[in-house]
Amino acid sequence: MAGADSDDSLYPIAVLIDELRNEDVQLRLNSIKKLSTIALALGVERTRTELLPFLTDTIYDEDEVLLALAEQLGNFTMLVGGPEYVHCLLPPLESLATVEETVVRDKAVESLRKISHEHSPVDLEVHFEPLVKPLVMPTLRQAAEDKSWRVRYMVADKFSDLQKAVGPEITKNDLVPAFQNLLKDCEAEVRAAAANKVKEFCENLPEDSRETIIMTHILPCVKELVSDTNQHVKSALASVIMGLSTILGKDNTIEHLLPLFLAQLKDECPEVRLNIISNLDCVNEVIGIRQLSQSLLPAIVELAEDAKWRVRLAIIEYMPLLAGQLGVEFFDEKLNSLCMAWLVDHVYAIREAATCNLMKLVEKFGAEWAQNTIVPKVLGMANDPNYLHRMTTLFCINALSEVCGQEITTKHMLPVVFKMSNDQVANVRFNVAKSLQKIGPVLDSNCLQTEVKPVLEKLASDQDIDVKYFAQEAISVLSLA
Repeated sequence: MAGADSDDSLYPIAVLIDELRNEDVQLRLNSIKKLSTIALALGVERTRTELLPFLTDTIYDEDEVLLALAEQLGNFTMLVGGPEYVHCLLPPLESLATVEETVVRDKAVESLRKISHEHSPVDLEVHFEPLVKPLVMPTLRQAAEDKSWRVRYMVADKFSDLQKAVGPEITKNDLVPAFQNLLKDCEAEVRAAAANKVKEFCENLPEDSRETIIMTHILPCVKELVSDTNQHVKSALASVIMGLSTILGKDNTIEHLLPLFLAQLKDECPEVRLNIISNLDCVNEVIGIRQLSQSLLPAIVELAEDAKWRVRLAIIEYMPLLAGQLGVEFFDEKLNSLCMAWLVDHVYAIREAATCNLMKLVEKFGAEWAQNTIVPKVLGMANDPNYLHRMTTLFCINALSEVCGQEITTKHMLPVVFKMSNDQVANVRFNVAKSLQKIGPVLDSNCLQTEVKPVLEKLASDQDIDVKYFAQEAISVLSLA
């Protein structure tokens, strides 16, 4: 041993063999750490023909030794003769990449990645790819069925990357059943991660068999997930399921996907409904607005008129998004009356949300649309026998003045506010004062002085204490005193 240490050029491979078979783990570990020195002494040819075959065929059961070996081999390219011979390092690293201990496998994979960059394109195809493909799958199958849900979760989360790496044949034969199992996993976190990859997985399937695989293997699992017990799973699915329509085409969408979309639109979880409504434009592109209105719109209308006010509230919140996707013509024909009906809902929170909804719609469709479509209907409510509805008119004017601008506010909305200052109900009159304070900044100074000020002064002498208070506050805020 002393001779070997003093002159590495004379270091015989037999001595290395003895050391690596020694019972002393530390001695074996030290020998592995000297591998580069030993290889240098042996020369590139003997390293390729003697050292590497020995390392490949010899099995070590100590993880520490295997880990050191996996790390060493990642730096062996020049010691085997450079990039031309780097493929000689693949057999020992392949063995290390299949051992039971995770840290050893990870280090072997790290070294394989490192030397992959040193292969020529031809060597990658001839030597590297045939090694990787059979090496991915047993490990992948194990990981997809691992006892730890976190391991299965990571497989699901990286499934699209795996799919691209292994290619179409392995995808069809091995990944499809693995993906099915992940979609049916007993842990909700795993199902959610897999559900989130449904569209991407289907997009990357081989084109010649894509539709068959989806309809036969993936869609049955998707149908089960639509009614999953976990809302995160349903929400993850709802965020991507609409994208399947562009993959499967019009007929399959109408027959197989629309019933699922309808079910999700009625889901008790608001996020599920939002994710469906957020992606309606995907379906619109495939089946057209007419089919969409016949299929999905009734479900939206049904939700909009639901007996539970919180359900109605959720749909109102989605309406600007829906309107933006479906366009102004469709909205005017199918949804406008719905939005106006919410303004006279018996629940205040709905009326308030409906008012905010109008403002957002005007932001999407413009002031001219508002003047022709929304404003006349809103102002018409000023004559409603129910004073609550008359007050809603004022709330709408407050919101709309911001987005409609000075001309529409002055010409169309302000006269109605003035008229309502004579309302018999004190609550309406003091809301007139609050409205004038709110829309005052939109008006020009001449209008404020000649028209607004006299009305507020009149309200400031009202018999009702609240009307007086809010009128005086408006005069003060608008600097009309």
